[in-house]
Amino acid sequence: MAERRSFFERLTGGVHVDNLDEPSGQDAKKPTKHDLPQDEEGQLTIDVWQTPDEIVVQAIVGGVKPEDLDVSVTHDMVTLRGKREKQREVSGNDYFYQELYWGAFSRSILLPQEVDADEAQATIKNGLLTIHLPKLDKARVAKLKVKNE
Repeated sequence: MAERRSFFERLTGGVHVDNLDEPSGQDAKKPTKHDLPQDEEGQLTIDVWQTPDEIVVQAIVGGVKPEDLDVSVTHDMVTLRGKREKQREVSGNDYFYQELYWGAFSRSILLPQEVDADEAQATIKNGLLTIHLPKLDKARVAKLKVKNE
């Protein structure tokens, strides 16, 4: 049974090292993507902030095509899903460093205030995903005109 990885290992795609006394140098087994549990997804790092009118979410999604991103918005949550595909396979023994995360990722963000999901917009520029979520004004009162039938 595979050991559950820490939050940081899931976030970065890093591999947990159990025994530091293992051989080092060229004879050491280098971690590969096959050493990671296949059912776990990486988790995006994000920035979330607000302006008076909106909540803004940003995430680095370099290497992901816009059509391969799934952004779901409800009144109180945003969920980002996607997958980074390697451009080529490299043998584990040919790596000097293997730190980039490849594979499926997701992140759900509970929003601090309700937003208008129908008016939300997402853009990507230079690998930076930016989502603009207009705030719903709960204090605003809509006046309805009563019509005579």
